[in-house]
Amino acid sequence: MPAPESVFIGFDFTAHKKLIAYAVLDSDLRILKLDRGDVEAALAVASAWPVGVVALNAPAGLARKAPGGSRKPKPLNQAEACEARPAESELRRRGIPVPLTPATLTACPLWMRTGFGLYRKLEECGFVEYPNADAPRQRLETQALAGYSVLVGMAPRPRQTVEGRLQRQLLLYERGLRIPDPMDFFEEITRHKTLQGNWPMELLYAPEELNALLAALTAWTAIHKPAEISVVGAEGQIVLPVGQLKEKY
Repeated sequence: MPAPESVFIGFDFTAHKKLIAYAVLDSDLRILKLDRGDVEAALAVASAWPVGVVALNAPAGLARKAPGGSRKPKPLNQAEACEARPAESELRRRGIPVPLTPATLTACPLWMRTGFGLYRKLEECGFVEYPNADAPRQRLETQALAGYSVLVGMAPRPRQTVEGRLQRQLLLYERGLRIPDPMDFFEEITRHKTLQGNWPMELLYAPEELNALLAALTAWTAIHKPAEISVVGAEGQIVLPVGQLKEKY
């Protein structure tokens, strides 16, 4: 019997308080599934394949409280310093304004708490922390804003804007994802459509879909091109889809 094919799954938690966007890629970077659902639906998607790597655009755990009220070194400000995860601190030092994870569950927004719940359920289903070459199921943490920043080499345009969506989709397309070429968007814009405000938005993925696709691409890169990823943080590691980070973005 042939070995089961690996899939690469990305989850994004930021679009809706309860719904998770998910993308499933095969080894040839074709989209097998792109949808939204609750935690149970997301878990069912991850569990549907015996071999797979899951990347979550959400923190894997809480920040650790600084002992005795001590403060971590700059560049974080004093309000942030006592509760920043090392990986998040490092990304901010490089100019990427990623959200910080609080040190208490009650201080976390709902999307973070939803992420914690999915991490826990994935572990119960046998998804172990990446890297583990002997494990058929692995999971890792990524960060979508940081991922797009390192791919483009600077802060991307805001994700809710047309420019931001075009930019993100083009980055994914140029990295080999089997998705529509976003440049076709411009071919569909005519004088009449512009006057009517009827732009071909159906050619662009939604922001949360783009985040999920980036997470899935990061999972794929971690397995197929491990030399082209960077791991940020000594613990609570964040995986990004480039081999070397710039000092500033």
